[in-house]
Amino acid sequence: MNSVTEELLKIISDYDGEGFKGAYNIREDGQCAGRMSSENIKIESKQDAPGLVITIKPHTVGERVFIPACVTHSGVDDLVYNDFYVGEGADVTIVAGCGVHNTGEEEARHNGIHRFFIEEGASVVYEEKHIGTGESSGPRKIDPVTDVTLADNAKLTMDTVQLGGVDFTSRVTRGVLGKNARLIIRERLMTDGTEQAKTDFEVVLKGEDSGVDLMSRSVAKGNSYQEYRSVIKGENRCTGHSECDAILVGNGKVSAAPELVASHCDAALIHEAAIGKIAGEQILKLRTLGLTEEEAEQKIISGFLK
Repeated sequence: MNSVTEELLKIISDYDGEGFKGAYNIREDGQCAGRMSSENIKIESKQDAPGLVITIKPHTVGERVFIPACVTHSGVDDLVYNDFYVGEGADVTIVAGCGVHNTGEEEARHNGIHRFFIEEGASVVYEEKHIGTGESSGPRKIDPVTDVTLADNAKLTMDTVQLGGVDFTSRVTRGVLGKNARLIIRERLMTDGTEQAKTDFEVVLKGEDSGVDLMSRSVAKGNSYQEYRSVIKGENRCTGHSECDAILVGNGKVSAAPELVASHCDAALIHEAAIGKIAGEQILKLRTLGLTEEEAEQKIISGFLK
């Protein structure tokens, strides 16, 4: 078993002590390296494709689902389809994410396609973290796809983080919201060197009084490139907000294209986008406290991406 997978099992086993409630599945190089269901959360292998079916019983409260995936060497192209069925009135946390380690010349890639079907009154916190490691000429790629269907009065809060080491990433999120449903997305992203990252959000506010709040904060360093696209479609009385804030360091480049489409007179949609370098006075203020310019820059970036 790979040391990364062993460490993941150790982290999860720490939760497995007093107070832990939940289930897990660890995927290593396309294979299951560990799995545990609970009384309220059932994890099964898909029958028609690589991946999982995770079923959470109605009114399950306070439980966690861990579904990390690891690619540990060059030449692996891992594709997985995970479906989440969250029962009415449930309140759970799902912890996902992927680590790609590449020390060879071939590409190492993980593509996770996650579909969420969240029933009436249910609330889900979804945490997704990605990282790339290893010194190699072979690229590290992570291409997550998230497809969300929220029933009436349901809520999904997504917290996605990717702060380095991934050469190419395409991050796609789609959502359709029912009456009074809420979708909150917080994306934090950092690229360096020649890394490239694309973010693509599209949310349809179909139900009356539904709402979405998209916020992306990113830092483009070195010669890296980022592309941000968001589309919010208001088809009923609803509220929608999209915000993209990016910091450029060195020769980093960022393209931001927020779009709003309102087809109902009571749709209230807003978008904001800001791209620029770190203000000189911020650097100067921290240098007066004894920090070097590099230390001051890192301090500002760390606070920005919190």
